[in-house]
Amino acid sequence: MSNLLEVHGVSKNFGDFKALNNVSIQVPKGSIFGLLGPNGAGKTTLIRVINQITMPDSGTVFLDGNSLNASHIKDIGYLPEERGLYKSMKVGEQALYLAQLKGLSKAEAKQRLKYWFDRLEIGDWWNKKIQELSKGMAQKIQFVVTVLHNPKLLIFDEPFSGFDPINANLIKDEILRLREDGATVIFSTHRMESVEELCDDIALIHKSNKILEGKLIDIKRQYKTNTFEVGLEAENKTALKESINGKFSVSEANFKSLNNDLKLNIKLAENETAQDLISFLNQHAYINHFVEVIPSANDIFIQTVQNN
Repeated sequence: MSNLLEVHGVSKNFGDFKALNNVSIQVPKGSIFGLLGPNGAGKTTLIRVINQITMPDSGTVFLDGNSLNASHIKDIGYLPEERGLYKSMKVGEQALYLAQLKGLSKAEAKQRLKYWFDRLEIGDWWNKKIQELSKGMAQKIQFVVTVLHNPKLLIFDEPFSGFDPINANLIKDEILRLREDGATVIFSTHRMESVEELCDDIALIHKSNKILEGKLIDIKRQYKTNTFEVGLEAENKTALKESINGKFSVSEANFKSLNNDLKLNIKLAENETAQDLISFLNQHAYINHFVEVIPSANDIFIQTVQNN
C-alpha cells in the first residue's frame, strides 16, 4: 500500500519552545491513522503544518507524491478540536459558504448538502442559527462541512467531542464508510476505545518527538507478554494455586465471571505455549475462562509514554 501523506523530519519552534522535533510519519492510502499523544505533545502543531496553517522551520511534507502546496487545500478536510462555525449565521447559509470556499459551485454544494442532511436526518436544521443548536448538533454540521468536498485526506481532531453515545456511533460508522469509499483519515483523540475500533495504523508523539509508529496489530504483538487470564473451578483453590505457582509465573486476576472461580494471570516462558498451559490446567481443574491478555491501545499508550 502506497502512502497518501509523508512527513519527513519536520521541526517547529515557537520562541524557545520546541513543538516538533524532527518528526516523520507515513500515512497509507485508504487507512485510518491514529495520531496520539498526551496534551501538549505536538499533535495539533503537526496537524496545522499538514493544513498549511503553520509552516515548519525544517522538514518536508508530501501529499499524494507531491510537495505540499497551496493547491492541496481542496484535497484536505479538517475538523479541528476547537470548532469554527459562525454562531449567528444560519446552518444552510453557512454550509453553502464554506462549501464554496472548498471549490464547489453553489448548485453542487446544495446537492451534496441535501444528501448529507438527509443521511444524518438534519434537514430541518437548514434555517436554524448555529447558536440555537446543541454542541452535538453543531458538531454534525461541522462534520458535514469537513467531508462535503470529498477530500483525499480527512483530519479529525477529537471528532466525538460533544456527542452522546448514539451520535458518536453514527459518526464512527460514517468515518468507516468514508474509508471504505477511498478516503484516507488522520484521527487524533484521547479516547483509546475509539482507536481500538477505528485505527489501522498509529503514531505516538510525546514531548515533541515521535516515539512509536506502525500498524496497530503489529504493535500489539510487540507489546504482548505471553500472559493468559484464566478462571478455574476446583475444590481446593489454595492447593490449586500453589500447584500452578510451582510451574508458572502467577498473579491475581480481576475479571467478571458467573462462576466462583480462582482467577489468575499466568505468564508463560518463551519456550512455553498456550497448549502447554491448557494441558497442565486440565489435569488439575475445570477451565471456565481462558483468554490471552492482549495489550489495549490504552495500555500501550501509558506504557510507552512512561518509558519515555
